[in-house]
Amino acid sequence: MKVKVLFFSVLQDVVGSPEIEYSLAAERSWTVAEVLADLYEKYEGLKIWDGKILLAVDQQYADRGDLLQDGQELAIMPPVQGG
Repeated sequence: MKVKVLFFSVLQDVVGSPEIEYSLAAERSWTVAEVLADLYEKYEGLKIWDGKILLAVDQQYADRGDLLQDGQELAIMPPVQGG
C-alpha cells in the first residue's frame, strides 16, 4: 500500500522534502497514528511537533484513528499562526 505524505511550512525543513511517497505493508490496515509513529522514528525532529500538528486525509481534516487506504494523501501541517 502506498500513501503520499505532504509536509507544510517548517515541517518541510524537518523532513527535507515537501512530500514523500510512503510504502506500508499491504496485508493490514494502517491508522494515521501508526503512520505518524513510524514517521517519528524516521524523522526524529518531526516528533517534537506531536500534539500540535494538524492532519488531513484527501484534503479533509482527519483524526489519528482514521484508517488509510491505498493511494490516499496524508497532509501533516504545523499549527495555524496569524499575525
